[in-house]
Amino acid sequence: MKRIILSLLAIVLIMTSGCVKRSTRYQAEFLSLFDTVTTVIGYAESKEEFTALAERIKDKLTKYHRLFDIYHHYEGINNMKTINDNAGLAPVKVDDALLKLLLFAKEQYYATDGTMNIALGPVLRIWHDYREKGISDPLNAEVPPRELLEEAAKHTAIEGLIIDEDASTAYLADPRMRLDVGAIAKGYAVEQIARELEAEGVSSLLLSVGGNVRAIGGKPGKNGVEPWLIGVKNPDKESPDPELCNLLITGYSVVSSGSYERYYTVDGTRYHHIIDPNTLMPASYFTGITIICRDSGLADALSTALFNMPLEAGQALIAGLDGVEALWVTNTGEIITSGGFARFLKTD
Repeated sequence: MKRIILSLLAIVLIMTSGCVKRSTRYQAEFLSLFDTVTTVIGYAESKEEFTALAERIKDKLTKYHRLFDIYHHYEGINNMKTINDNAGLAPVKVDDALLKLLLFAKEQYYATDGTMNIALGPVLRIWHDYREKGISDPLNAEVPPRELLEEAAKHTAIEGLIIDEDASTAYLADPRMRLDVGAIAKGYAVEQIARELEAEGVSSLLLSVGGNVRAIGGKPGKNGVEPWLIGVKNPDKESPDPELCNLLITGYSVVSSGSYERYYTVDGTRYHHIIDPNTLMPASYFTGITIICRDSGLADALSTALFNMPLEAGQALIAGLDGVEALWVTNTGEIITSGGFARFLKTD
């Protein structure tokens, strides 16, 4: 079991009921889940209190990690890999949390005109394998053959995912169909955990899983509740500025997707991990997308969808959604934002 790394960051004074109560800011980090780093930041009266909360969060995240995992089996659990392994064979009875993820993913497929498709698994697996080989052996790195990608794309129709809510089953009708929830799983898990914590009475916390950030409330400050400060990473690693901007959020999610995250190079050209379902190649419209909205699962889905859309289509999509804002970074470094994005910017 991975050890939680806990650090004491700062001490603030919180005014409550006419008296002064001392609260300490803590940060916990743990690895191995969703193949990334999870960071939890919160305030508590003692290290023991915060550590107990961080352990609960880790346990909750572990549950979602195992359910959404496409690479490994876990004893006593029917997960995403179980569904994939039974493609064309039989429906799989799954946990309610997994069923709801699949329903949400299908909903987002239609809402984004197919630019966020969890059924793209056969194509994504090819790119994953070529990318891993290219990273381990750069001199022999290759781009997947076009015919291989096109053959795999024949097995990516979302209609092949058949969900029976009454029976709590999921079934892939095409034997060669495979699901890949990498574009949505982290954000969805973060959102579900945040809602569970809110129901338990947690009122101030910042949770980040691989950059999928969700704030519960604000943070305590000398003058009451203050917003959390979130930096948006600059996709241009050569820039002297590591961040594009800083955001102030209370109870919101911030999720970014970018070509700088996972990639490999072939003959001087960089091939990143976000694959456009229409071209079957790494999306080429932008280098970075950032979404702000209440729901971290929705933000995760939209960050991928907008990455795979021309600017005008993405702007139209965001304009039709209440409470959702977006930032686009073009290949030339131009920054474009939706109408209400500026209200979240830290300007001083």
